[in-house]
Amino acid sequence: MNYLNAYELLISPFADFSFMRQALVGCLALSLGSAPIGLFLVLRRMSLMGDAMSHAVLPGAAIGFMCAGLSLPAMGLGGFAAGLLVALLAGLATRFTSLKEDASFAAFYLMSLAFGVLLVSKHGSNIDLMHILFGSVLAVDAPALLLIGGITSLTLLTLAIIYRPLVLEGIDPFFLRTVSQRTGGWHLIFLSLVVLNLVAGFQTLGTLMAVGLMMLPAISARLWSNKIGLMLLISTGIALFSSISGLLLSYHLELASGPAIILMAGCVYLISIVFGNAGGVIPRYVRLKHYRH
Repeated sequence: MNYLNAYELLISPFADFSFMRQALVGCLALSLGSAPIGLFLVLRRMSLMGDAMSHAVLPGAAIGFMCAGLSLPAMGLGGFAAGLLVALLAGLATRFTSLKEDASFAAFYLMSLAFGVLLVSKHGSNIDLMHILFGSVLAVDAPALLLIGGITSLTLLTLAIIYRPLVLEGIDPFFLRTVSQRTGGWHLIFLSLVVLNLVAGFQTLGTLMAVGLMMLPAISARLWSNKIGLMLLISTGIALFSSISGLLLSYHLELASGPAIILMAGCVYLISIVFGNAGGVIPRYVRLKHYRH
């Protein structure tokens, strides 16, 4: 009896429905690419930049939607172009003014978000706007899976190639500048990967939720370990768990799948705040009490 209940709760939704299997494959692939990117954003103190970039892709996606409707290639290409444009404009504003990079990104992403919502609301219905803002993970089809899988493969391959410069820049950027003249190139490649993964994410989770699967597992992993390799494994594991549990929760309780996935990642983050071995409240309190005695 317990076996049947476990099967119905955990296996049956994916075994019985093809749209659940496609959603699962898409979310798992997205987790494998987004979680490592999110961790490097955390290590480089650029956590809020991920949120800014997720909003920056909206105008490009909206223009792709106006030209070709809910076409994944058009919206994806437009979102990628818009994200790169915002990154370049923010970089130029930082270089030639007294503004810091985070302030420049904040200004451009707010303008991008407003412009994108204006375009979609002017040329589409509320349903179209909701699809772009919040995604539709249960409506992921074969072309979307190919796009997500391709972006994930490219992300993992590129991260393997530029792993050392990224780690050095996150830990000691001044040392990296003394041993390499390509720091700007590494930064641009990394920002391109951020935009690519957000483009993959907005198809399933929407522009407003895509950054959640990227940042929440990475921030949680930072509370469990100080070793980069272990943090990569933990963040990826949390993202995979959040995807599976969020889909199951949305199926059984009839909830929106995208927010359910992000909320599961948020629950893991709240647990990590309390119990995280490398920075949680209870371990820090225990260590502090031990040192005092």
